Amino acid sequence: KMNKNYYAIVMAGGVGSRFWPVSTTEFPKQFHDMLGSGDTLIQKTFQRLSKLIPIENIFILTNERYNDLVFQQLPMVKQEQVLLEPAMRNTAPCILYASLKIQKMNPNALMVVAPSDHWIEDENAFNANLQQCFDYCKKENALLTLGIQPTFPNTGFGYIEFDKTDNNPIKKVNQFSEKPDYETAKSFLKSGNFLWNGGIFIWSVQSITEAFLKFQPQMNQLFMNGYSQLNSSEEKEFINQNYAEAENISIDYAILENAQNVFVLPATFDWNDLGTWGSLYDKLDKDEQNNAVVNSKVILENATNNIIRAHDKKLIVIDGLDNFIIVDEGNVLLIYPKDKEQEIKSIMKKATE
Repeated sequence: KMNKNYYAIVMAGGVGSRFWPVSTTEFPKQFHDMLGSGDTLIQKTFQRLSKLIPIENIFILTNERYNDLVFQQLPMVKQEQVLLEPAMRNTAPCILYASLKIQKMNPNALMVVAPSDHWIEDENAFNANLQQCFDYCKKENALLTLGIQPTFPNTGFGYIEFDKTDNNPIKKVNQFSEKPDYETAKSFLKSGNFLWNGGIFIWSVQSITEAFLKFQPQMNQLFMNGYSQLNSSEEKEFINQNYAEAENISIDYAILENAQNVFVLPATFDWNDLGTWGSLYDKLDKDEQNNAVVNSKVILENATNNIIRAHDKKLIVIDGLDNFIIVDEGNVLLIYPKDKEQEIKSIMKKATE
């Protein structure tokens, strides 16, 4: 039997601009089947969470322009489970909004906040870790994060430094570190007590609302002004009128870097943030020449280490390319060096101006 005190917030508001031209403002990557698995990323995330959390307790946080996409892909969800941001803000305001709604429904709630677009293969390990976190947060006043074991000195992630002397499975966090340069990232890996910050958080609704009251009194007051309207027919009007007033700040800056009761569980599952074409390439099956091919027929000569993606089994002929991203989508063809993939974000801005 499902635990009715368990809740989930799925963060599905991002645009995923480094996955242009597949991911666009109208149709971002969480609503695509990026892995060719038959399910979109948000469908996979929802299925994974629903093994532990009652379906009616899973909330989707997204921009109002994606409301229809959510219902096309998650028809089992009711409108009141989809929290629509009328303005693009960072993670702190939407987490506070969702937390107050849940607190009003169930003051004993325990909640997980998870991105909608990450890849996790071992779902049993994920659920065991999540259960361990819920159990901990039920007993302790803790703000808990799942830290990812780093596999290489990645400069694209923030890191979590935990207390080396803490022998408990769930460890005290010393500090969060911003995205490091390469040498710093290498030193993090060497010291052994740094984890990737994958953006998965677990806490009781009581702990997180207390933290907002303490560290973000202004934002807290903004939302508390409409507390009586939450979960009622007047909620939407209140949010539409007030949400944009909230500061554009991440949960990491707003709460976690200030609080003393932050802990981390080093995760036991493989994880990939699917943030770039290169991170997707790592997860796809490859041919003998290390090419990853999605939805395409190919004739390849002297072609190695490429990711090739098209639609409807389009024929793609390549000779003499190594380590490229080749994506044919709609009226855009992208042929781009994989080692410059971080620049795709700025190309997208130019292309869509």
